[in-house]
Amino acid sequence: MSEMKRALTFDAELLRRHDRPGPRYTSYPSAPQFRTDFGAEQVRAEAVRTNEAATRRALSLYLHVPFCFSPCFYCGCNRLITRDRSKGERYARSLQREIGLVAPVFDDRREVIQLHLGGGTPNFLSVRVLEQLMEKLHGAFRLSATAERDFSIELDPRSVPEEYPATLARLGFNRVSLGVQDFDPAVQDAVNRIQSIEQTLDLIDACRDGGVESVNLDLIYGLPYQTLEGFRSTLRTVVSARPDRVAVYGYAHLPRVFKAQQHIDSAALPGPELRLQLLALAIEELSLSGYRYIGMDHFALPEDELVRSQEARTLQRNFMGYTTHADCDLIGLGVSAISHIGESFSQNFRDLRTWEESVAAGRLPIWRGLALNTDDRVRGALIGKLMCHDFVDIGAIETHYGIKFGTYFSEALEQLKPHVKDGLLTLDAEGIAVTARGRLLVRSIAMCFDRYLDPQGAAADVPRYSKVV
Repeated sequence: MSEMKRALTFDAELLRRHDRPGPRYTSYPSAPQFRTDFGAEQVRAEAVRTNEAATRRALSLYLHVPFCFSPCFYCGCNRLITRDRSKGERYARSLQREIGLVAPVFDDRREVIQLHLGGGTPNFLSVRVLEQLMEKLHGAFRLSATAERDFSIELDPRSVPEEYPATLARLGFNRVSLGVQDFDPAVQDAVNRIQSIEQTLDLIDACRDGGVESVNLDLIYGLPYQTLEGFRSTLRTVVSARPDRVAVYGYAHLPRVFKAQQHIDSAALPGPELRLQLLALAIEELSLSGYRYIGMDHFALPEDELVRSQEARTLQRNFMGYTTHADCDLIGLGVSAISHIGESFSQNFRDLRTWEESVAAGRLPIWRGLALNTDDRVRGALIGKLMCHDFVDIGAIETHYGIKFGTYFSEALEQLKPHVKDGLLTLDAEGIAVTARGRLLVRSIAMCFDRYLDPQGAAADVPRYSKVV
């Protein structure tokens, strides 16, 4: 199995044939299934239940900082554009109030082993404001000081104050994630993100010199005016910095969903063939440089925790992506943040004013959520195994959930037949094993087990999901 995990076959014809819109499965069910009749009362009750000794787990915190200094036209995140840093100070005060509302619901013996600040642009917050926020978290939760902790933050190299990197390490952050996307000036101009190589590499060095242990860089293929020559140059510059992890996302052009994307000239986007060639190039360059393909756009060096966790079959997936600490209750803080507490998902209000008003009134700012039923848990576990390990142990699923696999998943197994025929996976009494040819299409395979998926979704006028490639 470990040998199969290291194998990855790029088959352009298969990718073209099976490419379709689908969820990224950072959760199952995915966020569009959340309901507004699941609110603060239900979240509080589920949180209290998870404090019981039999179900008590460590905690993971996600803090969303929505502000950016300027818009990147490709972005589909929930963000607000402003250069007024005082808005960050006001927002951080509301975050501290939300922390004060949420923390008492959880047993204070529960250790926070994972912390992530995402955005937006978390370094929109000044050093002083970040210090105050971390002080509040230390007072409200039991933040881990162990080497196993995973405390990370996303950084925009264009706007990081000089003192930030050393401050991050002092505050306990041991991982940073930097957006790069592409260093080609024509591409950067088209997506409104002018970022020099020097800015990026200097920040990587400063973070490492300051004591940050791990660096992740994000790239995107499928952007306007991208060429093989330009993207190869970007990739080689990236690997020369030897980041511990690299994410290579496919750009999803959905201008009717994300208004900022209306600034992108659709005619400048790579065609289907060039888009596939860009992906193939990324896989080739990273593989030749010693990076392992984890799955779903993610690569890591062989000694990285993600690789070791995958080899030990302990890797998991949550709203922050692949993680070695997903066996936690995830608490989302801030506007639009998503939580996974016990057998439930919940999401904060997406509108800043509504979120602020709820927090100011002393209410948990829950917009919508979902209580997981037995079927959700069965399918979620199976999809998680596919996404993280490319393998589902049928006997283990049957034993744990008390089902007969063939009967329970009869419809899904029927949908899998074209994937089996095309050699994307093997299916026998032992389990489902994704092949080297199928690893880039694991989302398409997982979709066969998604009972919520609208079979007409791929043909919708406004697609809900990005394509799988």
